[in-house]
Amino acid sequence: MSNLSTKYMGFDLKSPIVPSASPLMREVDNVKKMEDSGAGAVVLDSLFEEEINFEEDELNHFLEYGTNSFAESTTFYPQQEEYIMGPELYLERIRNMKSAVDIPVIASLNGVDDGDWTKTAKLIEEAGADALELNIYIMETDFSVTSQKIETLYFDILKHVKSQLSIPVAVKLGPYFSAFANIAKGLSDDAGADALVLFNRFYQPDFDIFNLHVESHLVLSNSNEMRLPMQWIAILYGNVKASLALTTGIHTHEDAIKGLMAGADVIMTTSALLNNGIEHIDKLNKGIIDWLEEHDYKDIDHMKGSLSLKKCPDPDAFERANYMKMLRSYTGL
Repeated sequence: MSNLSTKYMGFDLKSPIVPSASPLMREVDNVKKMEDSGAGAVVLDSLFEEEINFEEDELNHFLEYGTNSFAESTTFYPQQEEYIMGPELYLERIRNMKSAVDIPVIASLNGVDDGDWTKTAKLIEEAGADALELNIYIMETDFSVTSQKIETLYFDILKHVKSQLSIPVAVKLGPYFSAFANIAKGLSDDAGADALVLFNRFYQPDFDIFNLHVESHLVLSNSNEMRLPMQWIAILYGNVKASLALTTGIHTHEDAIKGLMAGADVIMTTSALLNNGIEHIDKLNKGIIDWLEEHDYKDIDHMKGSLSLKKCPDPDAFERANYMKMLRSYTGL
């Protein structure tokens, strides 16, 4: 039987299929089922910067409440810095996950500021997480903020978190950079990201034109959405030190194979599991194995990156020449 093992951020995984952050991760039993179904690792749902700040603000409020009226009340509690800040429920969930499964458990922090992430990241490491994924979600609407400032913020957040941790750190990115290849290589080779996760699906609101308000709808991905991250992984493969994870649009084993041929080390999926159940992981794995054996590949490494820019016999397929060819060859339906 063909071998599905792969390496990601230094971990030896039994499968490249990695369930990514979703509501499914809130239950230990679900994560155990993912392991039993053949997942190589799991990424927990994100702990949001707003949740961290809310808990710290709330605790600070209660510690200081009434101290102006009763001076002696300042001796009732330790100073704020003596408390362990951060959502304890999230840390407890990490501990429970680690005691229930043997596969790597990757925690996730989601935020926008170069604030006090390092303290929370350290607590996550101490809770037992095998790695941390930084989901830096920035949709800047301030017209005075430059692209250089945003890019610098990514580097600062990563460097500050990396300086405090011994576990691997991945960065989940969006595609909206003017020079994405440069940003990716810088985060990987200069700032030390252990993995790049492509791509974040940014929230896109809809309009209710009858009631005149903005609506929030979570729309699950489809297979067509994997093309953009697949293209960029194919470009980055062999040119950056970091591991590469393809996320968004993975629904079938054919999708996963395309991602691996582009050069991804792991294939992350959420929507497919929400649509088809956790057992879909097993179906993806079996589909990949059957395809490998049918095409005489003994393992994933022999296939990985075979259609990347570095190895593709037709590099124009990734560049402007193919864009021109595609438009001129279109004749309609």
